[in-house]
Amino acid sequence: MRAPAHILPGSGQDGPSAEAGGYEGTRARVEHYFDRTATRVWERLTSDAPVSRVRQTVREGRDRMREAMLSRLPADLSGARVLDAGCGAGQMTAELAARGAHVTAVDISPALVEIARRRLPRDMERRVTFAAGDMLDPVHGAHDYVVAMDSLIYYDAPTIAAAVDRLLGRISGAIVFTVAPRTPLLMAMWQAGKLFPRADRSPVMVPHSPARLAAAMAEAGIPARLKEIERVARGFYISTCLEVAR
Repeated sequence: MRAPAHILPGSGQDGPSAEAGGYEGTRARVEHYFDRTATRVWERLTSDAPVSRVRQTVREGRDRMREAMLSRLPADLSGARVLDAGCGAGQMTAELAARGAHVTAVDISPALVEIARRRLPRDMERRVTFAAGDMLDPVHGAHDYVVAMDSLIYYDAPTIAAAVDRLLGRISGAIVFTVAPRTPLLMAMWQAGKLFPRADRSPVMVPHSPARLAAAMAEAGIPARLKEIERVARGFYISTCLEVAR
């Protein structure tokens, strides 16, 4: 269930509020968008194919964010189990497997999972298990680390806290994830996005500050620390990397 915390042309949002329907309802909308509307866009964006100047900034931002997230994990992941929660087209999955990790790569979109499976180098296939479905499903088992790049950006603070709590019960290390930051720039992008055709719009993102997320976790009684790692801003891509550890 992956999307960038940014505004692509045609992805106009209406404001910083969560979509109705809670986790299940929002997840269904995200699945519909990425599996039926945006698959070709994301396949091209995550490849080496030429893209527009706007989408090039998104590509660069995502590359930098992936580096920031990977910096929180050991360089040698031999034997470690990592859940790529929202694997998208598989760029993070391939880098984790290249470090020696056994990766469970999950995405809400079966179409994106197939792209990720097709792109994975053959010599890494034995270290990756792909699955289409809910990244929080306990069927995926226990892991040492979880990475969730732009997978939780559509949810409000209590829902993110609940997701973190569910994942913490099945890992021994840290959860590294991203959120859309609450900034004037992002609000301006929401307004600009309204100029584009409704048919191309992505689901609504919910901006957060680390302090508000930490407060939501504390209110839920989650015994973990939230740490801000890095904010990445490249043109139309803006996202904040956070880490949760016990």
